[in-house]
Amino acid sequence: MRTVLLLALLALVAATPARAEHEVYYRYTVLGYVKDASGKPRANQTVELVRDKTGFSYLAQTDADGLFALVARLGDESAGEALTLRLGAIHTRLTARFETANHTDERGTRIDFEGGRVVERPAWFRSTLANFLGATSRR
Repeated sequence: MRTVLLLALLALVAATPARAEHEVYYRYTVLGYVKDASGKPRANQTVELVRDKTGFSYLAQTDADGLFALVARLGDESAGEALTLRLGAIHTRLTARFETANHTDERGTRIDFEGGRVVERPAWFRSTLANFLGATSRR
């Protein structure tokens, strides 16, 4: 499962700029970990990201480490858009926050499910994404 997630994300990151929708400013990544209350990773959990404005949703499953990665198609006009992230009955609302003038850095956030709690860690997004992508390049 992790290989499928990694290949999908790599395909998006490494896509040639032949079409604008493959550019970094047309995607927003939500990634994180799902763990039980004792901190043990929960594999094979379905996580859903819903664009509140359109109702369109994106699905991912956690790997053996509890990691999930969702890539939504959000352009500059979507800055500030409301999103809902769900794991079963647990859900949280978040806002797509990014600098619209920055068309080079990956956009996204990290959200962890820890037991019944949801914790957003946007400052950890870039390092988690780098580790995620680095793990795929070592395989």
